Amino acid sequence: MSAQFKLRLPATSANLGPGFDAVAVALDFYLEIEAELAQKFSIDASGRDAEECAKLDGNLILEAYSELLMREGLTPTPLKIQMRNAIPLGMGCGSSAAGRLTAIALANHFGELGWSDERILEEACKLEGHPDNAAACWLGGFVTAAMEGQRVHWARVEPPQKWRVLIAMPTDSLATEKARAILPESYSRADAVANVQSATLLGLAFAQGRGDLLRMAMADRIHQPYREAICPLLPKLLRLVGSRGILGVALSGAGPSVLCILEDDGQIEEASETILKAIQPLKAEILMAGFSTTGAFWLR
Repeated sequence: MSAQFKLRLPATSANLGPGFDAVAVALDFYLEIEAELAQKFSIDASGRDAEECAKLDGNLILEAYSELLMREGLTPTPLKIQMRNAIPLGMGCGSSAAGRLTAIALANHFGELGWSDERILEEACKLEGHPDNAAACWLGGFVTAAMEGQRVHWARVEPPQKWRVLIAMPTDSLATEKARAILPESYSRADAVANVQSATLLGLAFAQGRGDLLRMAMADRIHQPYREAICPLLPKLLRLVGSRGILGVALSGAGPSVLCILEDDGQIEEASETILKAIQPLKAEILMAGFSTTGAFWLR
């Protein structure tokens, strides 16, 4: 076992409209982790939400790491962790998937479990309860995934590199559990068929670089209409599709952030100004990003 552990994991945006619990794409801002054996647990965090990330009590990474090792009959080894975080917490950008994958990778490394990359991904999807964010975070690119028992089936493509993303992030975060609780137990046939049609277009739009398809491919009738009440940026920004180079708009994950896909770099300034004007009197931070074609990456 190497004493050093260095891992970088990308942010992710899941669902992308109709791909509920099945589709996600990796984004090029990251959680970076360095860890080594220690006498006691400690976390030195910098970047976004550093104070929250540095807490030991209730820390998602430490809890999942310890629980996994104890499940495997091992005593959790204390770690000294250095964390550089660029993924906002509770904003629909895949922070929990990145955290759980980190915990599993730490347990695998320091517990010498010998798990394959496939097994690590399966464990993360099981902890997440759905495979979308974890698969995109671990694999990079645009990923569609499905679970068959414990097994994860996935396919990925590299998103068009000229496309850009603007993420409008409100001031307050939103717990995924709250966003899920607002959804109905069943849907009409018409809503289900509409989402199947859009989700089918979505994969091909990313694979073929068909920006002209994104307006329809990112249309959703399964989760977004019900989440508008707790994600008030969404209805304001959905109206912008087709203007200022904005190809498609969707909640980022379960929200509350909203993801806007742009044609290219040349649209960023004008689209940002349009977004800020459209959401008034609401406030939001605009985060610019590209797509990450690499997933979790071992740093040297």
